Amino acid sequence: MPSTIAVTGSTGQLGRLAIAALRRRAPEAGIIALARTPAGAADLGVPVRAADYTRPETLPAALAGVDVLVLISSNDFADRVGQHKAVIAAAVAAGVGRILYTSLLRAETSPMVLAADHAGTEAAIRASGLPATLLRNGWYTENQTGSLAGALAAGALIGSSGAGRFSTASRADYAEAIAVTALDDAHAGRVYELAGDDSHSMPEFAAELSRVTGRTIPYNDLPPDVYAGLLTGFGLPEVVARMLADSDLQAAQGALQDDSRTLSRLIGRPTTPFAQTLATAIAAL
Repeated sequence: MPSTIAVTGSTGQLGRLAIAALRRRAPEAGIIALARTPAGAADLGVPVRAADYTRPETLPAALAGVDVLVLISSNDFADRVGQHKAVIAAAVAAGVGRILYTSLLRAETSPMVLAADHAGTEAAIRASGLPATLLRNGWYTENQTGSLAGALAAGALIGSSGAGRFSTASRADYAEAIAVTALDDAHAGRVYELAGDDSHSMPEFAAELSRVTGRTIPYNDLPPDVYAGLLTGFGLPEVVARMLADSDLQAAQGALQDDSRTLSRLIGRPTTPFAQTLATAIAAL
């Protein structure tokens, strides 16, 4: 077991869950939270170091003595590959033993616009020579439950995925995969395509939402440009809106469906059914 594991993006949704999973699986492990704003990670129960993707000068001290670095992809779409390269270079300089990166399902061949940054980061990791574990994460169910309040207020779900199927899993499922692979160096050099055990379409998601709420909530499929325009109107940055519309468009062609069940084998249990995550999200509204 590595003696020191550092997790970037520790105050984010996936980062928090990853640290919690690491603590559950290996309470004796040396876990370090890396955060742009350390005060935001004070409640994680582990030591915290300042680390900012956009300020490379913060990285040498943050990575000192780290055996395994969990690089959770940045959510800044302006220059994600550049930010990731700064972290990778700092990891090499600090003598980090292995890097674990949260990538995208079939990143090297995926037609999704979102895949380009992940493929670029994977290439940078390979070029660095660092032993690595690539976790190519499929869609989070929370990507779909995050808009439930708006959908319920409007009386409909919208998107551009047609009857395309999403093999989603919960963020907690993907966080468990981080913990499993970070704690065992036998996963060095491995690439894992991760997704939920089962898949669903957005019409099926809408049907389950209708069942849980007792209301008829249809799924309205829209042309991608119309969908992106609506998302922009809701306040999303244009680059994010277009990325989401493209993701739906590619999902309609099977880009986010995977039946390998690699994730459930890795974490030693079935992945969380989308209906369970949906019910939890509804209960929290």
